[in-house]
Amino acid sequence: MKPRVLQLFTAGINCDRELRHAFELAGAEVSDVHIRALAQDPSPLKECDMFAIPGGFTYGDDLGAGRILALELEKFLGSALQEHREDGGSIFGVCNGFQVLVKAGLLPGLEGVKASLTWNQSHRFECRWTRLLPAPSLAGLVPGGNFLPAPSAHAEGRLVLGNPETDLSRLEEAGCIALRYANARGEPTAAYPDCPNGSTEGIAGLLSPCGRILGLMPHPERNLSAEHLPDRGAGEWGLGGEGVDFFRGLLAPYLAGTPA
Repeated sequence: MKPRVLQLFTAGINCDRELRHAFELAGAEVSDVHIRALAQDPSPLKECDMFAIPGGFTYGDDLGAGRILALELEKFLGSALQEHREDGGSIFGVCNGFQVLVKAGLLPGLEGVKASLTWNQSHRFECRWTRLLPAPSLAGLVPGGNFLPAPSAHAEGRLVLGNPETDLSRLEEAGCIALRYANARGEPTAAYPDCPNGSTEGIAGLLSPCGRILGLMPHPERNLSAEHLPDRGAGEWGLGGEGVDFFRGLLAPYLAGTPA
């Protein structure tokens, strides 16, 4: 049986077809559900392995990126999502989906640590290719290479912490820093333009302490072949298709039939 991905949809989501294609290439069976339908009947969460929130500009980001959808998740699906995780399911959010997970309090999911995503330091929308370094625990998501090339496309991607001095060390100790931006030498960096938003310590993605919730700002679903890369796979930006490897890695526990 193929891994089952349930993909959320609502007004303003516009990266759902890309994400669906990436998951399908990685071996999943994908279905879509509108937030209103899921709020009325959360039972589809019991039947999926992974719940995914694509990128976009949900509700126009009118109260801040992802804020309205985050409130809907908290109010209508909080207990259902908790049951989903306890039953062995995972949650994934990319770009606006990551913003939703952070603002719903699902990430970083570490008691006492407050995080948010706010305007890029450039105060403008940034659209550029970036290199991502995975944490050692997630190295399997980038097989055959030391970084994941993925385009960033966001205006509110700068991750900030309530108390940087203590929160950063707690995130590191708990293994919650999933991905960092890197320069051309493969070194983690918070310097522009390699880090397009000025995120604290160059953090590009977070992982919950339980390991079942992952979110990141850049779009690995936009790197599915060498033709997608800026240099068409010549090597400076990888060989292409690293996004497929990334999603296969996410689905690996369910491909094996035994959730970790």
